[in-house]
Amino acid sequence: MSYVLAIDQGTTSTRAIIFNKDLEIVASSQKEIEQFYPSSGWVEHDLEEIYSTVIDTVRDAVKKAKIDSQDILSVGITNQRETTALWNAESAQPLSRAIVWQDRRTSEFCDELKKNGKEGIYQEKTGLLIDPYFSATKIEWLLDKFDPQRTMANSGKLLFGTIDCYLIWRLTNKKSHSTDITNASRTMLFNIKSLEWDDDILSDLNVPKKILPTVKECADDFGEMESEILGSPIPIMGVAGDQQAATIGQACFQKGMIKSTYGTGCFALLNTGDQFVISKNKLLSTIAYKINGKICYALEGSIFIAGAVVQWLRDSMNIIDKADQVGHLASKAKDQDIYFVPAFTGLGAPYWDPDARGAIFGLLRDTGREEIALAALESVGFQTRDLLEAMIKDVGGMKRDHIKLRVDGGMTQSNLTMKILADLTGVEINIPNIQESTAKGVAWLAGMRAGLYNHLEVFEKEWALKETFSPVISAKERDKKYDGWKKAVGKTGTST
Repeated sequence: MSYVLAIDQGTTSTRAIIFNKDLEIVASSQKEIEQFYPSSGWVEHDLEEIYSTVIDTVRDAVKKAKIDSQDILSVGITNQRETTALWNAESAQPLSRAIVWQDRRTSEFCDELKKNGKEGIYQEKTGLLIDPYFSATKIEWLLDKFDPQRTMANSGKLLFGTIDCYLIWRLTNKKSHSTDITNASRTMLFNIKSLEWDDDILSDLNVPKKILPTVKECADDFGEMESEILGSPIPIMGVAGDQQAATIGQACFQKGMIKSTYGTGCFALLNTGDQFVISKNKLLSTIAYKINGKICYALEGSIFIAGAVVQWLRDSMNIIDKADQVGHLASKAKDQDIYFVPAFTGLGAPYWDPDARGAIFGLLRDTGREEIALAALESVGFQTRDLLEAMIKDVGGMKRDHIKLRVDGGMTQSNLTMKILADLTGVEINIPNIQESTAKGVAWLAGMRAGLYNHLEVFEKEWALKETFSPVISAKERDKKYDGWKKAVGKTGTST
């Protein structure tokens, strides 16, 4: 029997999943990771903790599967994107905790770059808007703090990597300093037209090229995982950022197809084929994948807070004890037109306001936990509509009533949330028969490189629909609610 091991290193947890050759889940293991908030707007992860959870979950998953590690043909890695690590190439010690994608500490520097007229230039090259979200200004901040003269960086003593790169480097025992093209495309240092690190941007930000990893295709040879981990060496053959891996896992291979993942944040990707579309509506242009020499681009809308709003209800407000209680609570809510703008770390697409802050509007004397829970779930639907509106404007000929939104992620397990999503966006919501789209996508990449699978079309035919949610409320009611949302967002200080 042949198996593929998928490592899914996310914002709140690490998972290892064993798939058989038919891409069916055999066993899995998961461990949460700690979030650190050392200052307002700062979010960090402990790199050593991340690595140890990878080792623990990988070993546990193999043990649960009751298989020999020699039967694992290849390893795939998918990861939280943009999160930035800088480490000593000789000692292997990180210079600090990793700066997480949600971190906003470089907001002022980003404002300076915009004032200097860099945003249009960078967008033309990288497809990205200038924002603390991306790796570039995080790298600059770390270098300024720990290597202000760039002495270590220029001498090859420092290495940069997103989480995939750091894990590859550790798992291969320092033999491979590499990343894939999707993760590279999220740094704001990678030119997605020429498909190489951009020398002009590197010069602007004073980031030495020596610290950057080699960029490979998504299905490629990234080195071998050391035998001491599972008892035998296993090649790492598939790598993709989590949202691109989910796009592959959802079989969104045709131009015009859209997937949206609902985890800590929400990320919607629209396949634009081989066309690099520059958004005029504050979406991101990014690389969906590169496989067998073929490049595929996408438009992406990034929402920073989706499932995290439920965590906030649980951990900060004690409105619920467990995340899965939110749907039951929200189902009891009175209709009060309350709007919850969860701008805990600013707002992402299509506003890109790092200074926006969370707010709840429309509170009444009898507003209770139920109404706040409902408003929290509705915020995900409203933000998704924001993204779809921008996509419709950016891509000619795209009609709302023809959109079938393929969704995945933890929030899709809530029927109420999916009903809300359909009603507030006005599009059909499609849930696949397997919810592990991200891990499945990277497992397919690793399996393809290992010779288990051949081309995209075969995988596309295997995608199966589990459940559909269609809009119930009228277009008039939907638009009225959305107008209220836009007004609420405007009151956070963000221009609409």
